[in-house]
Amino acid sequence: MSETEVPTRTPSQDQPVAASVAEIVRAQQQFVQSGATRPVEFRLRQLERLKAAITRYEMRILEALQRDLRKPELEGYSTEVGYAYDSIGYVMKRLRQWVKPERVRTPITHVGSRSYIYREPYGSTLIIGPFNYPFMLVIDPLIGAISAGNAAIVKPSEFTPHVSGVIAEMLGETFDPEYIRVMEGGQEVTSALIHAPLDLIFFTGSIQVGKIVMAAAAEHLVPVVLELGGKSPCIVDREVDLELAAQRIVWGKFLNTGQTCVAPDYVLVHESVRAELIAKMKAQITAFYGEDPQRSPDYGRIVNERHWNRLMGLLDPSKVAVGGTGEREDLYLAPTIMDNVSWEDKVMQEEIFGPILPVLEYRELDAALRNIREHPKPLALYLFTSNSATEQKVMESVSFGGGCVNDTIMHLVSPYLPFGGVGSSGMGAYHGRYSFETFSHRKSVLKKSRINLSFIYPPYTAGKLKLIRRFIK
Repeated sequence: MSETEVPTRTPSQDQPVAASVAEIVRAQQQFVQSGATRPVEFRLRQLERLKAAITRYEMRILEALQRDLRKPELEGYSTEVGYAYDSIGYVMKRLRQWVKPERVRTPITHVGSRSYIYREPYGSTLIIGPFNYPFMLVIDPLIGAISAGNAAIVKPSEFTPHVSGVIAEMLGETFDPEYIRVMEGGQEVTSALIHAPLDLIFFTGSIQVGKIVMAAAAEHLVPVVLELGGKSPCIVDREVDLELAAQRIVWGKFLNTGQTCVAPDYVLVHESVRAELIAKMKAQITAFYGEDPQRSPDYGRIVNERHWNRLMGLLDPSKVAVGGTGEREDLYLAPTIMDNVSWEDKVMQEEIFGPILPVLEYRELDAALRNIREHPKPLALYLFTSNSATEQKVMESVSFGGGCVNDTIMHLVSPYLPFGGVGSSGMGAYHGRYSFETFSHRKSVLKKSRINLSFIYPPYTAGKLKLIRRFIK
């Protein structure tokens, strides 16, 4: 995932900002505690207001995405604005059912009693967004926060200032600050926010900053949801439709100029089809973006010079098979494929998060899977194969957040699948009902019957113990 700059801080640092944040958090907590957000009708109205606001601001959002990331309108609509519409609609159709107390089974030891799970809001929640999908990755968690009855502080990425400004204006115009509040800014603001006595933090970003957020949250024992990243492998078996694989890998990798947390980070291809796959991916890049991708209206840019420099530093010119060129002033980096890459190469030492695709080969699947397992658990894994035994083996052998068989990226857009990481790629999940659940505390309630089981009370006797043993073995 993308980076958000968060420094460590001393208690004397950022006191004016911290005091302001603490006041905002208290006001939001009081608003939630008042019960105003509890009725499902209130939540549905707020979701409708959010949708209407997005509709009003749609063109400005798309223009801001173009200015910050050179994101094509179709890509901006489908992956950010349209995704938000779809997410709101899905939640609104089902929210009345989700908020009902859930009756669950009751053990025989509580004969005559009933058991329920009540879902209640946490309170004041913080949503920190990244730069790569700067609209969708704050709005989608916000939908979850609203649906569960929370208040929220939204912190958009400072690296996409035009999108951040539109979000601030849109949400500021739509909601009272004691309910939904946007806080723009850089390190100072983010640091004050993560050290505040919030009720839940939802962070999307890099592993490095995720650790800082989690450490800060520990000060107040604030629960955290971390949507991070890592090196997501794409395995290409020899029993595969290479044309289809090439098309879907190239699309998933170079979407948003490679700045996608679940993009294939590297390809691990069987040695017998490596050369052919690279040739087909090269042809597919041309089919998508033309002979000169820098001139293509469908190919974006790196978010800033710092990240452009980092990406250029990962290139080994001797291993570039496709692309490899860039222009700092334009923040342009060509769609790039690197061949003959080894696990020791610099490009394999960190999440790439850009339009560079290393290709490694394998001979035996077991060895390939062992190499993947020797590295941190990835956020995503992709497998291209027509062999069901190979599919089963990969699914059972590797731990990862989520993924696809014979595609890339698309598992992310299903509201029926939880989206999240495992291990260093994150904790917690959202999308669809999982967003509602993530932003809800599940409160367990046993409604006891008037039947009194006197044998559980003192004085304890051998007869009571014998009776208990009959029920509990």
